[in-house]
Amino acid sequence: MPIDPVKRVANWDEKYNLERINAILTAKRPVMLQHVTNVQSLLAAMELQVKQVCDGAGVMTIQLPFYLCFGREMWALLRKDISGETMAIEAATLIAKWKSRGLTEAVLQAIRTDVFNVAAPIGP
Repeated sequence: MPIDPVKRVANWDEKYNLERINAILTAKRPVMLQHVTNVQSLLAAMELQVKQVCDGAGVMTIQLPFYLCFGREMWALLRKDISGETMAIEAATLIAKWKSRGLTEAVLQAIRTDVFNVAAPIGP
């Protein structure tokens, strides 16, 4: 049986009570701030390494944001504890995606190995 629309509105109103949300976020803020502080320094270090690989490969400045996006996607996979052959396959998928968008495969592979220490997948 479908949920009554009036009950749905009541549930929504209770869930999005701004005073309740403010109290929850105020209590969580110090831990959240510490987490963001830690993660941002790791992210900045990774982006610097990606930029160094791109500089060494002679990537044009206008293309740098796209290589950084690839790096962020790789970083996100590592943060999810994906590793081994699964990570190698996911990296190959990302490389194919960004290559189809016009990026250079050799640079993407260099970022994969030099920055993230991920090998190419083992072929059949």
